[in-house]
Amino acid sequence: MASSFSPEKARVPPAIELPVPPVSKFKIGLCQLSVTADKERNIAHARLAIEEAAEKGAKLVLLPEIWNSPYSNDSFPVYAEDIDAGTDSSPSTAMLSEVARSLKITIVGGSIPERCGDKLYNTCCVFGTDGKLKAKHRKIHLFDINIPGKIVFEESKTLTAGETPTVVDTDVGRIGIGICYDICFQELAMLYAARGAHLLCYPGAFNMTTGPLHWELLQRASAVDNQLYVATCSPARDAGSGYVAWGHSTLVGPFGEVLATTEHDEATIISEIDYSLLELRRTNLPLQKQRRGDLYSLVDVQRLNSQ
Repeated sequence: MASSFSPEKARVPPAIELPVPPVSKFKIGLCQLSVTADKERNIAHARLAIEEAAEKGAKLVLLPEIWNSPYSNDSFPVYAEDIDAGTDSSPSTAMLSEVARSLKITIVGGSIPERCGDKLYNTCCVFGTDGKLKAKHRKIHLFDINIPGKIVFEESKTLTAGETPTVVDTDVGRIGIGICYDICFQELAMLYAARGAHLLCYPGAFNMTTGPLHWELLQRASAVDNQLYVATCSPARDAGSGYVAWGHSTLVGPFGEVLATTEHDEATIISEIDYSLLELRRTNLPLQKQRRGDLYSLVDVQRLNSQ
């Protein structure tokens, strides 16, 4: 009966079979960092946190959204770096590259403001164990919110939206990258799952209004709907800053279970990812084989146009 529902047509092009990961188990480090107005301090502080996570066995380290700068439209142009111009123009990514190479770990480098020509982006760089830049994700969905009396913020006043979903093969598996507000759009997580991602990483700085209601809910929904791991990393909370982050960096397993989390203070979470659970959960609950391709489909425009 299920075959008559054409589950393979629920993803266009058809979903890629989950690739065999290069490792079955490894430790991930989530570095929930305090962020100040001192950029040099922020870079040195992030380096120390990465080194400490690696000392505890982390083979993949995730940093927060906008970890080298205050989170504000006034700060983005001041702290922005030209990543493509090389190490002299981007001290933040130069540090990430050097540490990834020296420690032989994979780093999903949170995000920093990026300057490219006359445009600014909110950008996440992924560095491999050789220190080379493996991927660069520019935040696709800009955070514009207006809840009177609670929070008003418009990233679109200064930032430009990215144009490309990002999936990257690393020494710790295939990773889909999103930044903060990207997690609110389940189509992106579904697209990454259809591209064979084992893990989704979202550096993010949810706020004190949406954080308590949506942060964990969205992570668990993405994980259980797509039957993969979801890791998030927030800045630590600074109640005196103009934008107050919720914190609560988290790792969620493929059955929607919270495997590790923290509160709002600065912390480094070390937890294990076991990819054998992906196949187990997809066997327990074979969603991919039960989708109704005769009724709906998700179109991956980029993949479709590249065929």
